[in-house]
Amino acid sequence: MLALRTTPWPLVAVFTAGYLPPYLLPTTVGRLDTGLPLSATQAGAVGSALLLSSAGAGFLLASRVERAGARTLARLGLALAFLGYGAASLTTAVPAVVAGAVLGGFGSGTATTVAATRIAAERDPHRASTAGLLSVSALAGAVYLTVPHLGRSHGLPLAAIALTALAVWPLTGRLPAGTGGTSPAARPASGPLPHRRSGLVLAVTVLCWSLAQNSLWGVSGRIGLTQAGLGDAALGLVFAVALGAGLMGVLAAGALGPRLGRAMPVGAGTALIAGCIVVSASATTPTAFATGEIAWNTLYPVVLSYLIGLAASLDARGRWAVLVGSASSLGTAAGPLAGSVLSAQAGYAGMGLVLAGGLLLVAVPMTAVALHTGGRPLLPGTIRRRGGTPAALVAAATGTPSGAVPEVGAAEQPVVEIDVDAPALAVRGAYDTAGPRQAAAAPGPGPG
Repeated sequence: MLALRTTPWPLVAVFTAGYLPPYLLPTTVGRLDTGLPLSATQAGAVGSALLLSSAGAGFLLASRVERAGARTLARLGLALAFLGYGAASLTTAVPAVVAGAVLGGFGSGTATTVAATRIAAERDPHRASTAGLLSVSALAGAVYLTVPHLGRSHGLPLAAIALTALAVWPLTGRLPAGTGGTSPAARPASGPLPHRRSGLVLAVTVLCWSLAQNSLWGVSGRIGLTQAGLGDAALGLVFAVALGAGLMGVLAAGALGPRLGRAMPVGAGTALIAGCIVVSASATTPTAFATGEIAWNTLYPVVLSYLIGLAASLDARGRWAVLVGSASSLGTAAGPLAGSVLSAQAGYAGMGLVLAGGLLLVAVPMTAVALHTGGRPLLPGTIRRRGGTPAALVAAATGTPSGAVPEVGAAEQPVVEIDVDAPALAVRGAYDTAGPRQAAAAPGPGPG
């Protein structure tokens, strides 16, 4: 019940609307290929353009959510998504479809940016991101089960995305109009990005990680139809079951929370994903294809939830969460085109080996970042433990409510003794009662 009361459901809804286009990428690209006069590579390029526009919105708006207001930007993004995807679903003119997809992609990216920024400001960003992944996985699974029975039109998955944006729009009224309604004392001060080295490494590696995932995801439909011998309805069923398995994976990740840290889920999970990609890409039977896809989709959202939490831990203002998310969108954007080109040059099995090798390479620096930077900034006047669990507030005259301060855990932060030149106080009466120092003397957040 506590999770139900504390989960920010309007934020989860915006997250769902923003993340749905990448989840529907196989059917979107596949239907552009079969429903319009486009080659497989051209259809992949349209999917890449959609996701590239989404990534561009993230880079453009990363530092503007607080100024413009989460509610305003979320409504703008959802409106653009509805108009763009809706227009693209209603026409067969290729230029109009491309323009609508790009406009809709920018709207989805705007919604994703708002969601990522606000999730980073949550007390438990992992819970919020897990709820969002559960929601988008469930919705995408329902679309995969439904769309094959409604015809072969290219516009059906695009219409599903547009209608989702329309349905979510009324819920934005519960988002903050400005900086989130927190008191000025509780709001992190402006300043340069913290943890720049770790953030840059994470952004680059997550870009490559997403590129590998979506290179396969973008051509999974064609692998199932042409290499594994599935029909359209059977393929939709496999994808729906795979996303349902992803729900179970996200539930497991939510239940585990920070118990395993972030390094093990990120590193070991990425290595297992690499193996699943090899199985799925080389599958020549329905059973092998379904096994690879289901195992892969079980693991993918688990690792993604920990990566989102890791990015959110680098900056409480959400800037690294948005920038890493936008880098991920760049990789996602290049995925359909990269998958089409790789499969055309090396075949599906060869593509799977190349992608798996790349994932194993990027798993090393991602794991290193998770090991090195496990904590998250809290409020001014706090320290953090390296293990990822916030430590107690050590000095604050900010009026912060006590519920925002976590309990003290086992000390993991090394204690440094500092010599202070001051005359000794010989009498007990010279001491005042225990209490916090003045705000001007309160130390700021510790280094990463």
